[in-house]
Amino acid sequence: MKQDIYERVTAAIVADLEEGVRTWQKPWNAEHAAGRITRPLRHNGVPYQGINVIMLWSAAMAGGFAAPIWMTFKQAKEMGAHVRKGAKGSLVVYADRIRKTELDLSTGEEQERDIPFMKGYTVFNVEQIEGLPGPFYAAAEQRLDPVQRIAHAEGFFASLGADIRHGGNQAYYTMAEDRVQMPPFETFRDAESYYATLAHECTHWTRHPSRLERDFGRKRWGDEGYAMEELVAELGSAFLSADLDLTPEPREDHAAYIGSWLKVLKNDKRAIFTAASHAQRAADFLTGLQQQPMEKAA
Repeated sequence: MKQDIYERVTAAIVADLEEGVRTWQKPWNAEHAAGRITRPLRHNGVPYQGINVIMLWSAAMAGGFAAPIWMTFKQAKEMGAHVRKGAKGSLVVYADRIRKTELDLSTGEEQERDIPFMKGYTVFNVEQIEGLPGPFYAAAEQRLDPVQRIAHAEGFFASLGADIRHGGNQAYYTMAEDRVQMPPFETFRDAESYYATLAHECTHWTRHPSRLERDFGRKRWGDEGYAMEELVAELGSAFLSADLDLTPEPREDHAAYIGSWLKVLKNDKRAIFTAASHAQRAADFLTGLQQQPMEKAA
């Protein structure tokens, strides 16, 4: 029996997690000739979103690709290029819906309803394609890890209006007090780890009823609802880190969540799609808060 798209994507991520690999770790360095590397890019420079970010990051790591740009066989051909013989493509997905006419047994009348489903298609990294213009192939430049505060990241989190306090040795968000608690900046091994941790907790911050009102039915620490929220925060941090051009090391304490994530993903083939969708929504919400001061100043 052929696996559906949900099963294929979930199986690949489960396989990574069982090896201790977080599929959503950004695989590239700082710069590419096509622009600053953040999320995977379509051939026209438009970034992918949600689950496709995770899937293409995973494909890039597996293939050892330095370039962040992907395109279909047809798009390559239209540019006068061709996919290398034997190259294996990577799956990306999009939501679609079909309209179905059904008989309403209670009224005897026909009714139309939309049925959502997931469709997939294949893309290739530009390093699998020959004949493209030179800038598509430019390798990422190496960058030194910063050892001091990063101005644009500072500005991003300052613009949220969140109650962010520093002190102690734990990072967490408390919904009862609606605040984020962070250890002092100086206690992190590097600046990027600090901002990635802050992004994780600020993703949690978006679950408050006054913001995105996200609730997976958490009852106690470590249950599936808890694991799902942690997965959303982990992905949200990965998306935001990419957008802020940060490449943090994985937090050691998050290794403890891998077992619970595996349980969630194995029990529900759509869980990673749901988590990625919520993480994208949280990242968009936090990014949207950046525009408000600029709009007022305009």
